[in-house]
Amino acid sequence: MIRRLRRCGHAPGAVSPEDQAVVDQFREMLTALRNPEPWTPGTGSARDIAVRVGPFVERAHTRPGDDHGPGLIAVTLVHPDTPYAAAYLHGRQLGYTEHDWLRCPTTSIVGYWQPGYRQLTHAANGLHLPDDIGMAPAHYALYIEARKRDDRHDGYTLLRLGPYTQTRHAQQEGDRLAAALDGRENSLAPGYRITMRFGPFNVSDHKLFTDPSKTDVVALLDTAVRSMRD
Repeated sequence: MIRRLRRCGHAPGAVSPEDQAVVDQFREMLTALRNPEPWTPGTGSARDIAVRVGPFVERAHTRPGDDHGPGLIAVTLVHPDTPYAAAYLHGRQLGYTEHDWLRCPTTSIVGYWQPGYRQLTHAANGLHLPDDIGMAPAHYALYIEARKRDDRHDGYTLLRLGPYTQTRHAQQEGDRLAAALDGRENSLAPGYRITMRFGPFNVSDHKLFTDPSKTDVVALLDTAVRSMRD
């Protein structure tokens, strides 16, 4: 049962701006809870969503890839006041930036994000996000591609590396590959420019990927380029 908020009979004067702000936030939260805006998969919307993390509700960016089935999507949790600069600092303090892409069950999605959910977040309550938020890490990949140097779209993917479960691991490997390519992008294969990009790991195409944990990625690059020249 929801009890009505009312001022004490002995409270003098009008409601203070601070009290009114609290009342407005409470009403906004109730409105969001009573009128969730349903999220529909596959709509291509770039809007943030609200997801349950334990007894709390958090704001999340949706991410492409990690297509492990219709019951999971890839997300990144963000501070509820995103994109303001202060939100990033506060988010770092409370652990929001410690979680990379996550595999979010669609059953945990409340709906599209509304400002009224803010009061239900860890951040609004001054709490650090738990280490275990009930979502497994999403996966990342590195793609080595050969593109025609005459700006035509003709080309193909030489090498797919993944999965990486942490962005820092993928970035470290990417830095090694970038150093190996530095200054040689246009000379390794006649008529082609060799490039590298970071992206999501598509689980449905797992057979096309090479597990980077079992080999030297720079050696793989050299082998792939040699096979292209041959």
